[in-house]
Amino acid sequence: MIVSEERESTTAGREIRTIFVSDVHLGCMHSRAEEFLAFLKAHKPESLYLVGDLIDGWKLRKKWRWPESYNAILDRVEELSSSGTEVFYTPGNHDNFLRDFGKRFGFVTLSDEFVHITADGRRFLIIHGDQFDKFETGAQWLSVLGSFAYDILLTANTLFNRVFRRKGQAKFALSSAIKSRVKQLMRFISDFEQKLASHARKRLCEGIICGHIHAPNILDIDGINYCNTGDWVEHCTALIEYSDGALEIVYFDQNVAPVKKPTVKTRTADQGVRPQIEVEMSGLLSRFWKRCHPLRLIRR
Repeated sequence: MIVSEERESTTAGREIRTIFVSDVHLGCMHSRAEEFLAFLKAHKPESLYLVGDLIDGWKLRKKWRWPESYNAILDRVEELSSSGTEVFYTPGNHDNFLRDFGKRFGFVTLSDEFVHITADGRRFLIIHGDQFDKFETGAQWLSVLGSFAYDILLTANTLFNRVFRRKGQAKFALSSAIKSRVKQLMRFISDFEQKLASHARKRLCEGIICGHIHAPNILDIDGINYCNTGDWVEHCTALIEYSDGALEIVYFDQNVAPVKKPTVKTRTADQGVRPQIEVEMSGLLSRFWKRCHPLRLIRR
C-alpha cells in the first residue's frame, strides 16, 4: 500500500507518469526487496528512473547474497520495459561498476545524469548525488566506515522494533532520528542539498532529483526544487510524477511515519550559470539482460 502526505482526494483521477526510486541496496541484508517488488508490480509508469544504488556492490563483494526476490525485481523491470516503460539508470557509489557500460545496457539507458521534462514542462536534473558527497570524493574510507556504522544502526533498529513496538504504533527509524538531532549530520545534509541545487541551476534546470543520503524530502532551495527519493532500506519511499506534472513522495509502508513537511531554504551567495550539457535519451535496445548479467562482474 502506498501512503502519501496528501489526501487521497487530491490525487484521485491522476495517473502516475514517472517513478523515481533509489537506494534499494540489493545485496544488503537490510534491503526491503519484497516491498520494493510489490511496489513495482503495482504500477506501470511511462518512465522509471533508477537513481543509483539499486545494487549494493560493496556488500556483494564481501559476501554474495542474492535471493530469488532480487531476480524477480530485475524480471519485473524487464517486464515493464517490454510493455513500453522507458527505464533509465544513473549509477551510484555502491553500483558504480555500471558506469563502465557506457550509455546503454540491454533495455536500460545508463548515464551519470539525465534531464527529465515533467508533464508541465519543468526541467529536472536526475543524478544519484554521490559526486557531491565530500567524504565519498575526498576520503572514501570514511564513507565505507559510515556505511558500516549505518548497518549497525539498522540492525539495532530492527531489534528495537521487534521488542518494543506496540501494536499499531509507527516503526521507529533510529538512524533518521539520529540524523535529525546530530548537528554535524544536519550540516552535512544541508551542504549536500545546497550543492545539488547549485548544480541544477548550472545545468539550467528548475529542479533536481537525487538519492544517496536516504533522506526523502522535497525542498525549495532559492527557487530550485530539490527532491530526494529516499530509500528502500529504512523508509520504502519513491518520488512520483503525476500526469499533471505534480511531484510527490509516497510511502509504501503505511507503518512508517512520513517525514516532516518540506521547508524553504535560501542560498547565501549567487551562483554562476554554465551552458546546459544535454543527456541523450535515445530509444532502448532490445533485451539481453539474462544473457549478459552485470552482477557476474562484481563476484570476482
